Amino acid sequence: MELHILFKVVMSLGVLGFLGVFLRLYHALVVTPNRLGSLLRKQGINGPPQKLLLGNILEIKRSISEAVAKAATNGSPAFHECEAHVFPFLESWRKQYGDVYMFALGNTQTLSVTDPDTVREIIKCTSLDLGKPSRETKEFGALLGQGIITSSATLVDTWESIIENQGGIADIKVDQHLRCFAGDVISRACFVATFPGIKRFSRGSKLSKKAGWALEKELRKLILKVVKERNEVGDENDLLQTLLDGAKNGNLSQDSIERFVVHNCKNIYLAAETTGLTASWCLMLLASNQEWQDRVRAEALQVCKGQIPNVDMVLKLKQDSFGKFKEEHCPLNRPFPILTAREALEDIKFGGITVPKGVDVWIVVTRLHTDPEIWGPDAYKFNPERFASGVTGACKQPHMYMPFGFGPRVCPGQNLALAELKVLIAVIVAKFSFSLSPKYMHKPSLNLNTQPGNGVDLLVKKL
Repeated sequence: MELHILFKVVMSLGVLGFLGVFLRLYHALVVTPNRLGSLLRKQGINGPPQKLLLGNILEIKRSISEAVAKAATNGSPAFHECEAHVFPFLESWRKQYGDVYMFALGNTQTLSVTDPDTVREIIKCTSLDLGKPSRETKEFGALLGQGIITSSATLVDTWESIIENQGGIADIKVDQHLRCFAGDVISRACFVATFPGIKRFSRGSKLSKKAGWALEKELRKLILKVVKERNEVGDENDLLQTLLDGAKNGNLSQDSIERFVVHNCKNIYLAAETTGLTASWCLMLLASNQEWQDRVRAEALQVCKGQIPNVDMVLKLKQDSFGKFKEEHCPLNRPFPILTAREALEDIKFGGITVPKGVDVWIVVTRLHTDPEIWGPDAYKFNPERFASGVTGACKQPHMYMPFGFGPRVCPGQNLALAELKVLIAVIVAKFSFSLSPKYMHKPSLNLNTQPGNGVDLLVKKL
């Protein structure tokens, strides 16, 4: 009898436990998304129909598949419509639902914003109710400066060797070399070279969630192994040591220190790769616009006089052609097409819109940077002269220009990234002339950032 009663108790507890888990999941996956969607719709914010549990994921996948299936453009395009390549679904929804609309990534309700007034409100927001501020680390410019110079010289030597071996002119897939350059800069400053498996974590490979979690775990293990070895050896004057000192001085728990170090190590490597990617798009534009390649080269030669640029030279490379080209490149090929999504941690208001707690907010920068109503009828064309009077002269609403974010949420590494980019471009244009290879196919694709889907093939000749 007692066993029978015990069995009933266990079964009852099991059923109650199952019902509890079921109700929690139902509330998180169904009730909450529906409630948030209803709150947005009551404010007149609409969007594409959403499927239970999946939201708009199937429609997004279908739209991306159709965009990928389209033939790439041979050579440089006359119109740089990046959004149509990397976010075809967002472009379609914007045309249908306006500059502020909602969609769902699974059970996450997301608000997409390209309305100028609402964007201004968001980028000026300093409230912690909109996401969590990223923990900033110390300035690493001094540690990276020598790495940039040394890596630039290595890149030049590599290309000169390839050109010599190919008889004076070489067909080079420059994006591969530029990513190696960017990674080399970081490795000279700190830790990347010590990770024997770093290339296995490339975002280019398609991984299942399970495989992704396994790689994430192994990457964390590798980073912490390097940290342990550093602690055993002692202090070193490099980027990793600066990170460790900053973490230890923050009165954090051991677990928090580890998360802080791992997170920043991954971010730094990603930032380095992004600089290489940006440089690839820069060279594509210069290769397809010979007049501007000549103008940028003339300024680089005048300022640098054949030397690797130092700090003073880098500061001067913001005038005339170099500065105009740099400003024009950013809107056309921003590596990250969305200003980092923020979550409303509490109900928060922007203008006439109340964003409920739990809703993600996206600012689609690719649209802001090429909107004809803001930039004029030639918004999709390469035209650095639009920046002859600066951003205020090029754009009707300057706050819509945000290659590194804007206001209190601007990227803390923008000065370092621009300095690295200036040095690299100045060195290359001073040493080489280049044009688009017949192999080059223009096909921007999204893989965390905006990448050249078929690489950047250039015909490179030593000057």
